[in-house]
Amino acid sequence: MSKAIKKQALGRGLSALLKDPENDIQSVEDKNADKVVGNIIELEIDAIEINPFQPRSNFNEESLRELATSIKELGVIQPITVRKLDFNKYQLISGERRLRASKLIGLTTVPAYIRIANDNESLVMALVENIQRHDLDPIEIALSYQRLIDEIQLTQEQMSERVGKKRSTIANYLRLLKLDPIIQTGIRDGFISMGHGRAIINIDDHDVQTDIYQKIVSQNLSVRETETLVKNYHESLKPKPAIPAKTASFEINDEDVSTFNKYFGTKIDVKVAGNGKGKITIPFHSEEDFNRIIKLIEG
Repeated sequence: MSKAIKKQALGRGLSALLKDPENDIQSVEDKNADKVVGNIIELEIDAIEINPFQPRSNFNEESLRELATSIKELGVIQPITVRKLDFNKYQLISGERRLRASKLIGLTTVPAYIRIANDNESLVMALVENIQRHDLDPIEIALSYQRLIDEIQLTQEQMSERVGKKRSTIANYLRLLKLDPIIQTGIRDGFISMGHGRAIINIDDHDVQTDIYQKIVSQNLSVRETETLVKNYHESLKPKPAIPAKTASFEINDEDVSTFNKYFGTKIDVKVAGNGKGKITIPFHSEEDFNRIIKLIEG
């Protein structure tokens, strides 16, 4: 008998063990737990519920159909991972694409690794296994990290150790959640990249964020061009340096102005520019006053 046939037969035998109420395994300390936990077992698909902690929320239908075709021809090559909830009830930890694809082609059972885990352990396992095995979009990854922070109370440093990612990498993903929801959706749908998002996040005003997002999409801007756009925006916010007023090239003393005032019988305004040019303003208050000034000028 080949190894593959032996493995399959073992899976069927363990499946029968799990359906025996007298062998309801709830912890690693229970009888026969060593025969079940960590082994590959053929589980009924109807006994498996979706994991609410699953980081992935978007599933490409075309990609699922391709996977379903592959499973139909070759079988489920990589088993899913589940945790035991109750008698003949299981919750998916990782492998939702494989589970969905198996349902598409009408399979009633699927090979699965059995694990005993609490909610917190399940969340961490789902996050680590799914991020490392599948191409989650950046927002899904960011939301998963945020969930670890909120629900497991992990610091970014602790999370770095748990998921095997640099703290700076985790921080960059989390910052994406500060983007306007419209832009987050744009990243999830592939209209812009995470690089575009990291550039836009340097702007606090969500209205300005969305304006730049629209330009990126409509003009097909690169990440570098987006960074330049953001830089120019910040430059526009800086206060313009005050241009110092030019001082007059020479001064008009009060005595000279007083002489003008006495001669014309009115208050004269004298201004001198920095280049030495200037003007004298002689006010008048009536036509009679205007004619009086004309006569004075004509001598």
